Amino acid sequence: MAKPCALWFAGIAAMALCASEAMPYDIPYGAPIDLDTAQKAIQAAQAEAKKHNWKMAISVVDTHGELVAHATMDNTLYVSIGFAQAKARAAARLKRPSKVLADGINAGSPAGLSVAIIGNVAASEGAFPILVDGKVIGAIGASGGMGVQDAVVAKAGLDAVTH
Repeated sequence: MAKPCALWFAGIAAMALCASEAMPYDIPYGAPIDLDTAQKAIQAAQAEAKKHNWKMAISVVDTHGELVAHATMDNTLYVSIGFAQAKARAAARLKRPSKVLADGINAGSPAGLSVAIIGNVAASEGAFPILVDGKVIGAIGASGGMGVQDAVVAKAGLDAVTH
């Protein structure tokens, strides 16, 4: 278990990363995403990946970043499974696309690196929080291609359950 001072530092670091984004960092959490909605998001994400012939692992997590549903397409790299989950966890816990954390680290932010390590999240493009009625209910993440490809796939899943 993380020490209280480490958790405090991670919280401050997350706020610093998020404060510069267009979305406020105090978006409330709602009731966690249900299995049917998570599966609908995954199906849409898989359809997008198939359209491009991309092999992807796709994960949907709840408001705490815990796995609700997952799919791994045939011939996807095994390492992508954990990355999809960690990206989704980042988006749920930070209430931001996972790219925000990646951009912070790439810009040299030690705070971002601390968030990634302490928060057990992936700082890589390809995940989005799922907002319903202005509240975060979970997140979707994809992995298996380049970050921009992962983001296209995850966005298709997001759009299927939010539009």
